[in-house]
Amino acid sequence: MSTKNIILKAENISKQYRLGTVGTGTISHDLNRWWHKVRGKEDPYLKVGDTNDRSTKGESDYVWALQDINFEVEAGEVLGIIGKNGAGKSTLLKILSKVTAPTTGTIKSRGRIASLLEVGTGFNPELTGRENIYLNGAILGMTKKEITAKLDEIIEFSGCQRYVDTPTKRYSSGMTVRLAFAVAAFLEPEILVVDEVLAVGDAEFQKKAIGKMQDISREGGRTVLFVSHNMAAVKSLCTKGIVLEHGKVVFSSDAESAVNYYLTNASQLKDTSIADRTDRLGSGEIKVIGVDLINQKGEIVEQVISGDWLKIRLNLNANLGVLDYSKLFVGIALRDQEETRVASFFSDEMGTDLSQFEDKDYIDLVIPQFNLRGGMYDVSFQLGLGSTRPEDFIDVVEKAMDIDVLPGDFWKSGKLNRTGNYMILDGYYK
Repeated sequence: MSTKNIILKAENISKQYRLGTVGTGTISHDLNRWWHKVRGKEDPYLKVGDTNDRSTKGESDYVWALQDINFEVEAGEVLGIIGKNGAGKSTLLKILSKVTAPTTGTIKSRGRIASLLEVGTGFNPELTGRENIYLNGAILGMTKKEITAKLDEIIEFSGCQRYVDTPTKRYSSGMTVRLAFAVAAFLEPEILVVDEVLAVGDAEFQKKAIGKMQDISREGGRTVLFVSHNMAAVKSLCTKGIVLEHGKVVFSSDAESAVNYYLTNASQLKDTSIADRTDRLGSGEIKVIGVDLINQKGEIVEQVISGDWLKIRLNLNANLGVLDYSKLFVGIALRDQEETRVASFFSDEMGTDLSQFEDKDYIDLVIPQFNLRGGMYDVSFQLGLGSTRPEDFIDVVEKAMDIDVLPGDFWKSGKLNRTGNYMILDGYYK
């Protein structure tokens, strides 16, 4: 390592998977690999494999989740890892955390690494919260004495005092992630690796967790690797950022420049018609080929006035009758320009039976009062069958289009409401 205080260095990291199988999948492939290794030759399957682009059908059974990743992190830095779903962020964190091994390349690190990759990873559901604190601490290499010294702080921060002697199988996902984060943060690892798990927590806990990560890096001089789709959090928390695309690093700089690069590239997607977008996910039985904004007069509009009636229409391809619409799930989300979700509409929690659209080539969402302040927002949508799990996706497109919202007289007071990327709630002073 160089004379800089480098605490983590990734050199030529690549990760290859074989689709649809565990391991290499066949004895012949395993033998071939072994024979090449015995003769001191390169793995023959390193030369095959497609780039990790989910939107296109590959020619090979092998796919590169990561390719030639190189970066280094100094002690006390907070590195933000940014990218779309499927870009390779979680795979990279798993390699850095030594959960999985890279196909090629090496990771050099100094000190303990604590990872928060998935909710409850490393927790035994039969053990109580208190027992899991000791278990996780032991996994991180702490002595019982060290853990006991921090125990009260961990329990208080997690907010799980009342349930700390209850088996964690009875915890909600939010409680589990609170406790897991508290353990990882307070046992003072040299490197803290945090995936999108904080999204499970409520707003108050997210704020506490981000504040704690800032304290860890600024005061404790410890290093944090942070993956999030919340660009405001990345900007405020991180000192450096790298942008991943199809398993490769396409940009590396300070956090603000990395976020701006990512948002600029993402906005360019909207220049492609929705029907032609290739970065979509899902089985594709039906696809959204366009999105229209319709006012109360039935006219297609380019802009929306804050507080007005609005219909968002998802236009579908003509594959009618191929699905049971009574099981269809539709989600529409609106985000501001820093990718913070400001509104969402999920058909299942609204109790909507979508059978009414079974013989139509569109699905409508009616919003009686569009309560977002003036500003620019983007629309993402998700169609699924029966659930929101990735294996049930039919069609998912992020950042399908922009909605330009103009200030309106929301309160009917004769004054235009202020602009700003957030919601207006109805209310009055009395």
